[in-house]
Amino acid sequence: MSEAVFSLERGTAPLLVSLPHVGTAIADDVASALVPRAHALEDTDWHLAEVYGFARELGASVLVPRFSRYVIDLNRPPENAPMYPGANNTELVPTRFFDGDPLYREGRVPDEAEIERRRETYWRPYHDALERELRRLVALHGRAILWDGHSIQAEVPWLFDGRLPDLNLGTAGGASCAPALRADLTDVLAAQSSFSHVTDGRFKGGYITRRYGRPHDNVHAVQLEMALSTYMDERYAAFPVAPVDPMRLAHLRPVLRSLLQATLDWCADAR
Repeated sequence: MSEAVFSLERGTAPLLVSLPHVGTAIADDVASALVPRAHALEDTDWHLAEVYGFARELGASVLVPRFSRYVIDLNRPPENAPMYPGANNTELVPTRFFDGDPLYREGRVPDEAEIERRRETYWRPYHDALERELRRLVALHGRAILWDGHSIQAEVPWLFDGRLPDLNLGTAGGASCAPALRADLTDVLAAQSSFSHVTDGRFKGGYITRRYGRPHDNVHAVQLEMALSTYMDERYAAFPVAPVDPMRLAHLRPVLRSLLQATLDWCADAR
């Protein structure tokens, strides 16, 4: 089953790009319990595998799930603890859209047995693969960088106030990577003028960044949450979803490439 849950392309560089919210598949038994609106998958991190397609040219490994975050959220802890206490959060098995409306038909919200089934079927294989790949990269290179890529609509009042900056770098407040790496990435953001940006703002990094960022074990993790508007028309972020906008992507790609290259440069200099 694991091979059908995710795809992993192994690279040669000490960099793993994880894209946990790009999946769009929903098994029939799950789909039948969802409200009709959910089938448009409006909270997907659309097109990110395409946006990060250049990462393979840098030698990065790329891990991509097949199934939607509506089935299970791969960036939440297995015990379902809230990522951002005091704020609205979606769960390990989400029960609400990003606007707070219910995802499930009345009486069809998953029970604990169903949550456990999904955790073992979808969540655990992805994280096992992630852990194994990081171990492989550390064994090859002495250290590894985990880049956790995300995107979201810039205005989601149920989740955060106001408008999100275009590029949101998260390092768990500096705990998930070396201070010098955090500084280098922040410098890349500061050197460009195309996109607004923040480091460790509203999105400081989810479970993946916090769990696997272990600088003392030579694994450094960073999350980048991007506004969908940096590469597509976010007004159409549901089936039929808007395609990638070539003009927007042409402005975004050089910044993303510089960020990923900065991680590799830091890794080489840190040896």
